[in-house]
Amino acid sequence: MLNEERIRLMTRMACYEAGEGRKNVAIGNYFRGDYIGLQVIKSVISATIAYVILFAMFIFYDFEVFMADIYKMDLFGFAKSVIIYYLIFTAVYALISYGVYTYRYTRARRSLKIYYNNLKKLAYMYERETKK
Repeated sequence: MLNEERIRLMTRMACYEAGEGRKNVAIGNYFRGDYIGLQVIKSVISATIAYVILFAMFIFYDFEVFMADIYKMDLFGFAKSVIIYYLIFTAVYALISYGVYTYRYTRARRSLKIYYNNLKKLAYMYERETKK
């Protein structure tokens, strides 16, 4: 005899495993600090690449004026301001990514907790049926 409640639960769990569950299991394999730290490091590397590209675009936009003014400007002051802007840009990017990945980790763990509770519920249904 088919148990409709068990079939619904199994269908719901299979849909979860095929979609969102695959990503959540990958996230759930990490400890909280490890996952967030790894993602923030990736974000800092991405922010560095983005900053270099933006800086290069800024310089190449008006390269002739930049080359004419390079002899007049304070190079140490210019380098200091570039580094300060880089640090601010990277810090803001890292803080935002920390918040995003903390939220993703928390959501994934909550979702996995529900999934594992459904697994226990399904095991209990099978156990109850085999006892009958």
